[in-house]
Amino acid sequence: MKKNAIIMAAGKGTRMKSDLPKVLHKVLGRTMIERDYDNLKEAGAERIVAIVGYKHEMVEEVLAGRCETAVQEPQLGTGHAVMQARQLENEDGLTLVANGDCPCVRPATYTALYDACADADMVVLTTEPEDAASYGRVIRNADGTVKKIVEFKDASDEEKAVREVNTGIYCFNNKALFAGLKLLKNDNAQQEYYITDLVEILKGQGKVVKAVKTDDNQEVQGINDVQELARAEAYLKERS
Repeated sequence: MKKNAIIMAAGKGTRMKSDLPKVLHKVLGRTMIERDYDNLKEAGAERIVAIVGYKHEMVEEVLAGRCETAVQEPQLGTGHAVMQARQLENEDGLTLVANGDCPCVRPATYTALYDACADADMVVLTTEPEDAASYGRVIRNADGTVKKIVEFKDASDEEKAVREVNTGIYCFNNKALFAGLKLLKNDNAQQEYYITDLVEILKGQGKVVKAVKTDDNQEVQGINDVQELARAEAYLKERS
C-alpha cells in the first residue's frame, strides 16, 4: 500500500523568540524539519508534502530536491493545513500527518501508525505523559477503538481524569482523509478547521478510527521554545 506523508511546517514559532521559522531551528546540528523528513523516509514514506507558511521561501530552500511543498496562507487551523496538500487528493494508500516541530519521533513509531492503518481509516498516535495538563484527551470505546478526542477545555471531570492524550500525529486512509476534509466546518470560537473533528466525521460514516500509543512520551514532544529545544537535544543525545 502506497505511503504518503504530510509535514505540518507553517508556523512561525513565536515562543522561540526568533525570526527564523520554527522548523528551521537546529537540534544537534540539523533542522527539525530535516530530522522529521528523514524519519518519515526511513518509515517508508514515498511521497511527502510539507505545508509551509511563515517565511516559506526559507523552508522551501531547505527542502528543495527532497519533497513537495504547499503554502498555507492564511493559517486557519490544522484541518485547513492538511487541505492545502491538494496534490495528494487522488492518491491511493495511506497518508501520515506529522509535525515539523517533533523531530524526535522514531521511524519505528511512524511505521507502527502505517501498519495500524492497514485496517482502519484513521489512526491517532497517543501517549500518557506524567502530566496530562491541558492536552486533548483520547476517549476510547470498550473495544479499544477511538470514540472521540475531547479538548481539555471542553472535557468533563471524568474525561479530564483520562491520561491518554492526543499527540497531534495521525495516519489516514488517503481517500477517507480527503473526503472527510470536505465536511470539516469552522463553527468554533477560533473559526478554524480542526483535524481532530475528523474522528467524529469518519465515525459518522461508519469508518474505523483506532489509536496507537507510544510509551515514550518524550519522542513525541513538540518544540515551542528554547527550553524545549534543549530538552529534545539532551533526549536525542541520551538515545543515540
